[in-house]
Amino acid sequence: MRLLRSTDLALRVLMRLAVAGDSTPTTREVAADMDVPYTHAAKVVAELQHLGLLAARRGRGGGLTLTEAGRTASVGAIVRTFEGDGDVVDCEGAAPCPLHSACRLRGALRRAQEAFFASLDPLTVRDMVAAPTGPLLLGISSRP
Repeated sequence: MRLLRSTDLALRVLMRLAVAGDSTPTTREVAADMDVPYTHAAKVVAELQHLGLLAARRGRGGGLTLTEAGRTASVGAIVRTFEGDGDVVDCEGAAPCPLHSACRLRGALRRAQEAFFASLDPLTVRDMVAAPTGPLLLGISSRP
């Protein structure tokens, strides 16, 4: 299974903020740290803020901070939110699959997808930044 770019970025932004300490990087700084376009980062940050996983303050002294809900959020829940609950394959698209009514693959892929999510459920953002990841994340900051 391959994650959407927005899912990957959401997880990386949360991890970056989890090790930020007292600093409050801006969306622009986080985008630079992650080497992604600002507009893409801004969309992801807006969704994370809407979910209550981070807080954003505008203006002088503003920036992004991870909320406690963001720190303890399940990685599986975050991935489900960004990926959606659709099937891995599109059996009913513009050209529906002729095997649709008797296919066993669709169910097997759905079970595999759920197993993937379930393996991420117990993992929290806090867990993802435990050593050695956290110290490495601190090293990629673009701030002086």
